[in-house]
Amino acid sequence: MALSCREPRRPGGARLQLADVLRVALPPFAAGHRLPVHHWKTLNALLRCHTPELGGHLYRCADCGAEHFIAHSCRNRHCPSCQRAGADQWLRKQSASLLPVPYFHVVFTLPHALNPLISQNQRQLYKLFFAAASATLLEFGQRKLQAQIGLTAVLHTWSQTLLDHYHLHCIVTGGGLSFEGRGWKTTSAHYLFPVKALSKVFRAKFRDGLKKLHAKGKLSFHGALAPLSDQAVFDALLTSVCANPWVVYSKKPFAGPQAVLAYLSRYTHRVAIGNGRLLALDQIAGTVIFSYKDYADKSRRKKMELSLVEFLRRFCLHILPERLVKIRHYGLLGNRNRAGKIASARAQLGGPKDQPPPTLSASGELSADDPPPLLCPHCGSDKMILLGRSRRAPTPPPRSDSS
Repeated sequence: MALSCREPRRPGGARLQLADVLRVALPPFAAGHRLPVHHWKTLNALLRCHTPELGGHLYRCADCGAEHFIAHSCRNRHCPSCQRAGADQWLRKQSASLLPVPYFHVVFTLPHALNPLISQNQRQLYKLFFAAASATLLEFGQRKLQAQIGLTAVLHTWSQTLLDHYHLHCIVTGGGLSFEGRGWKTTSAHYLFPVKALSKVFRAKFRDGLKKLHAKGKLSFHGALAPLSDQAVFDALLTSVCANPWVVYSKKPFAGPQAVLAYLSRYTHRVAIGNGRLLALDQIAGTVIFSYKDYADKSRRKKMELSLVEFLRRFCLHILPERLVKIRHYGLLGNRNRAGKIASARAQLGGPKDQPPPTLSASGELSADDPPPLLCPHCGSDKMILLGRSRRAPTPPPRSDSS
């Protein structure tokens, strides 16, 4: 249902931030919910991001003399403000591995019937998810091409409405290094692997992995899932979720190698909801409104209103376990001898071994390595002098009232 948008809560026309919503939502949420310690640490980090609580640097403008305090960021991977800069940094690092070949975007999605099980066993099942999807793609590269392909996989756990929706975005090279030492084996520029066959193999690998985890007692079953500790009940669940095909989607190849990393960087550092999607916060009613794309309705942009407690509950579904790696590389792009394999691939493709492609920004444009200059917020000058670290923002001078 379409909802009218109230004015953002922040004064002065500033854009509503996720921290604003969390700050209001946490007290009522904490009264009725228990969260792991790691979740509380994450939420507290997001609340303190770019505030004097984290300290910062104090600058003075050489032109107008005004002092300007820049608070430190939290650098938490769930923070929408911090991850925007992280995307460009990641992109500059990964651009050196880009090859002059077609690239394909393959998405693996887990059935929603498994959502409760995944929610209670995140670390184990995220690991299995990566393993099953990557093994499927590498196996097809070996069987169809007799070559080692390269791929990068990025875990996403959310839908546009912040519900749990577990899927992997994979960027796959259109070809690979031959196992027989005969150079580079390429795929069609318009076709990678049959998605129905990918789906069947992926489903079997994930199912078999679940069976092994259950047999070894590696899975947890709490509350309504307690019956799944029984082997027969667990087997019945697997039979049910494997009765239908699992969704594997292969998009058309990118418009050129240089568009690949710019596209992927928008996925690698995306969080469950960015500040730009937050529309309104009503403290009196205890609600928040945000925008979302309804993919079932031609990707039309719509608005959703949730209670603050429900919004925070959904957001917490997507806080990843500590130290879980959500971006992983396999095959040619695997960490083991990556530079050597990329150099060999470039040589086989007839290009220079060590020359990296142009650096792109997350928006897809050429990007300089240096960040933009710091400008004085008072006069716009770029002549800012660093005074040092500070634990608090400077006190503004008193205003003089003129009659």
